[in-house]
Amino acid sequence: MSKINGIYAASISILDQNLKLDIKKTIRHSENLIKNGCHGVVLFGSTGQSQLISLDEKFQLVEQISKSEFKDKFIIGTGLNSLIDTVSFLKLSNLFKFNKFLIMPPAYYMYEDKDVIRFYKKLIESVSDCEIILYNFEKLSGYKFSAHCVKKLVNLFPAQIIGVKDSSYNLFESLKINNFSILPGSETKLLKGLQIGCSGIITATCNVTANLSRKVYDDFLNQKNQIYNDKLCNIRLVFDKFNLISGLHTYLSEKDESFKNILPPLNLLNDINKKKLLDDLKKLDFNYEFLKVA
Repeated sequence: MSKINGIYAASISILDQNLKLDIKKTIRHSENLIKNGCHGVVLFGSTGQSQLISLDEKFQLVEQISKSEFKDKFIIGTGLNSLIDTVSFLKLSNLFKFNKFLIMPPAYYMYEDKDVIRFYKKLIESVSDCEIILYNFEKLSGYKFSAHCVKKLVNLFPAQIIGVKDSSYNLFESLKINNFSILPGSETKLLKGLQIGCSGIITATCNVTANLSRKVYDDFLNQKNQIYNDKLCNIRLVFDKFNLISGLHTYLSEKDESFKNILPPLNLLNDINKKKLLDDLKKLDFNYEFLKVA
């Protein structure tokens, strides 16, 4: 079992004018996040519009990302409801030497812990070369992991179930499993999580807070005074007022038009909300100097 530690961005997917995945720019953006402070990047999480992007486009990106100098720092999200498609995606990723995945149970349908255990059991029986971070996000999937379910999965598959991204926040304060990564889904939980034994974070807003989040993480490890955490949390709280994907694309598109394209039913913020977002970030003296992806 591998343990995932550090600052991980749930990376944005960049689209072209025809709303097709721009593989080159998406990879370059992810690589820039690592250069700017992230220990790694999750591709095709919910922030990456994974549920809206075709399986064929995902296949193509995995093939191309395997050539990146940062290949070992990528975690592949699936964002698929179909068990069969998820198995196919994992097998394809294995061909290109990827075996770390962020996997959420299927959305929409009502089910219980025993059903979730069966879902992951079927996955692992089909693709044993996998290290899975469970994605706990009730708001998106309709299901919230219980501590009992997570522990059961770890007991059944200790080599494959290696961690949890906790975006429902019912686990990170109380769940304790040896050599198991617990990663809250918000910068506002980073410092508290580290203090109680969490491994780091996987978050959407690390697309713009990578450097600042890394400073908080490193200062904690080095037992330095925390001088960046308040600003980091306040930036996250500004974005939390809006749909995160819409807010991030709107903000990033101010400096690079590549971020303007977004798949329906998602959209950029309207003019009123855009102004509020930019004004609130300006009050925090926040101006993310990121590298262009064009």
